[in-house]
Amino acid sequence: MTHPATRSAPLRYLAGTPGRERLTVLAFRTGWRLVRRMPGRLAYRAFDVGAELAYRRGRGRRGSSVERLRTNYALVRPELDADRLEALVRAGMRSYLRYWCDAFRLPELTREQRLASMRVVGLDPLRAHVDSGGATVMFLGHLGNWDLAGAWCTTELVPVTTVAERLEPEELFAEFVAYRESLGMRILPLTGPGGRPSDVFGELTAALRGGGFVPLLADRDLTSGGIEVDFCGRRARMAVGPAALALTTGAALFPVSVTYEPADPQATGGSAHRIRVEVHDRVHPPGQGRTRDQVRVMTQQCADALAGTVREHTEDWHMMQRVFVNPREVAGAARQGVEAR
Repeated sequence: MTHPATRSAPLRYLAGTPGRERLTVLAFRTGWRLVRRMPGRLAYRAFDVGAELAYRRGRGRRGSSVERLRTNYALVRPELDADRLEALVRAGMRSYLRYWCDAFRLPELTREQRLASMRVVGLDPLRAHVDSGGATVMFLGHLGNWDLAGAWCTTELVPVTTVAERLEPEELFAEFVAYRESLGMRILPLTGPGGRPSDVFGELTAALRGGGFVPLLADRDLTSGGIEVDFCGRRARMAVGPAALALTTGAALFPVSVTYEPADPQATGGSAHRIRVEVHDRVHPPGQGRTRDQVRVMTQQCADALAGTVREHTEDWHMMQRVFVNPREVAGAARQGVEAR
């Protein structure tokens, strides 16, 4: 539920030199301080303006996060003409910056405001499983605001253990970990310092065998061991971890979608949106075949569950990195983006 490096993609241009790394850390620290002190509605309006500026700055820049977002949107929504695709990219940037405003303000929200900031659909089977003491793995996409969902789970359902992709500079990564741990979540780094390997799979296995609750982002493969699946009619690589952990430990596997919907700003602390968390049907192991084949089937079922949400709420899919694997399809979508401009 916590891939900060993916979420902070537009700010990566600041990293690379000691001076720029210090500026990155300073920018986030300043944001956390100032945005918490601003009136809620004013803060969200400011982030809408920031989204438009980020869109204009990234538009047409080869390799920019905006261009990658446009390419991914064109691949999952090929029916859109140029004008509608461009409007969708703008909406995606507003949704993405809304997440950041949420993140900066979340620690200051009261319990009542947090509860008003989200709605959960399909919770009963999951709650029954958790109440019975069962371990759980959640398969999530880069959708909506999973920090708020994780904070809600920790206080209203069961404590969360999850993984964070290590972010450079290290000081900024420590800020993100401290932020999420302040919300009650246990955070495990995906790798050790300097990118050294770590036994994160073993730690997650131990947590699950103790009845743990482990949400993981999976709609992008961060390792060489990912699995190709069909996603929105395209071939994509997704993480093997959620299905492998469920199969290894016997934990229940639930795909989960997180999107935004309109809300009352007076109830949420200033935001005109709240998140809608949909818990999809549990994915069961096939029960036969080699382990990798079973993991492939389970991962495909999870991808199918998320695909409908990504098509219906594309603007809330904050995928600013490569996920699709066919170079010709990606190049074609990129050309469609050029035509849209």
